[in-house]
Amino acid sequence: MSGALSAPPTVDSKRRAAMLCMVLSSVIISFGGLIIRSMEAALPWQVNFHRSVALLGVVSVYILLRFGRQSLAAISNIGAQGFIAGLMLGLAGMFFVQALTHTTVANTMFILGAIPFFAALMARIALKEKLSTATVLTMLVAAAGLVVMVFEGITFGSGKGNALALLTALLFALYAVILRGNRHRDMLPTLLISAAAIVLVSALMQAGDLRVSMRDLGLSFLWGGAIAGAGHWLFIYASRHLAAAEITLFMLLEFALAPTWVWLVVGEQPSAWSIVGGALIMAAVAVRAGVELVSGPRPPRFQGAPPV
Repeated sequence: MSGALSAPPTVDSKRRAAMLCMVLSSVIISFGGLIIRSMEAALPWQVNFHRSVALLGVVSVYILLRFGRQSLAAISNIGAQGFIAGLMLGLAGMFFVQALTHTTVANTMFILGAIPFFAALMARIALKEKLSTATVLTMLVAAAGLVVMVFEGITFGSGKGNALALLTALLFALYAVILRGNRHRDMLPTLLISAAAIVLVSALMQAGDLRVSMRDLGLSFLWGGAIAGAGHWLFIYASRHLAAAEITLFMLLEFALAPTWVWLVVGEQPSAWSIVGGALIMAAVAVRAGVELVSGPRPPRFQGAPPV
């Protein structure tokens, strides 16, 4: 009896915790759109620079507090794949901002909605991960919700903007798959690589003109230090216990919630299609997570997976 009481957490309990982390991560990151709408006059590269400086500082402090003298070892432990993952995340962030400046928000969001499908394909090839029927159905319903959500705004748009959005989706999917493939390692230092890359490129693109108002500086630091820091930490934790397609599936919540916060706070009225599509996405993900949370224990899907 005592052995049962002291048994380690099951695969199912870790999966449930990971799903809750991904829901929380998506909710937190969804406030990014509201922050952008609240900026006074900061340019995209200026915002990228300051929010990445904040993220770099927060992650550095966390790593120092957690690992102490072993911090450099913890950073090097991510290996070459971790370094590549950090660059992929940094490039995805930069391409995302540029995509928004060359095509419509609807086009960008629609293309980014393909991230779970890209991640599923990559993970199937590289990691041999299989998806449950429930996850596939959730992905299809959520995809339908995304189509409905942006239906009114879809245009052919700029070929350059659409291409940048596609690159963003591919790079983030690759980032998620690399995290999943290295789930036995603490991959938080990949955020250092990502933030440092964005800081360097943003400074170069702005030719050193990085001055912004105190309000925009505070919002940028809030975005990078609190929102991005917490959101990405939760994302990295969830990648240890969920399939690559599953963790990216929950990201669709961000696309549904972002216009909601802007509507409630700034008064930017979303279209009826956006409300219907967003509700469909949230319902699909909520049902999928709810079924997982209330279901009984089942045998682990990944036999022999590394302990985390």
